[in-house]
Amino acid sequence: MSKSNTFENDWLKLIFNATAIANIADNAASSPLTNLYVSLHTSDPGEAGNQTTNETTYTSYARVAVARTTGGWTVTGNSVSPVGSITFPAGTGGSGTVTHFAVGTDVSGTGKILYSGTVTPNIVVGSGITPSLTSASTITED
Repeated sequence: MSKSNTFENDWLKLIFNATAIANIADNAASSPLTNLYVSLHTSDPGEAGNQTTNETTYTSYARVAVARTTGGWTVTGNSVSPVGSITFPAGTGGSGTVTHFAVGTDVSGTGKILYSGTVTPNIVVGSGITPSLTSASTITED
């Protein structure tokens, strides 16, 4: 069973822009998230995973906060992408290959994954490398 295109777009706006869906959902929780946290992974964290599952560990790595607003995310045509590039801290050691990213709820720790996907091309990380996801990185609801 699938959602209508209109509802898919509304759903993405609720999650990424904190825009209410009239008569269904709002953002009026006592302390709604103001940011979503993007993480990098060395393999697919999977549907049962969390933000620490296969998360990269290069030295200086940290998740990046992106505002839950139209200034942070663009939602259009049932897909969402960051307004600008999401740039992670430059590596000062360690190594690995980033193959996946996730959008989740926590700045650190287990965090709930809301969406995840592949990074193409993969990013080899380590000393002197500054990983970045561009505004062409999209999540599609369908």
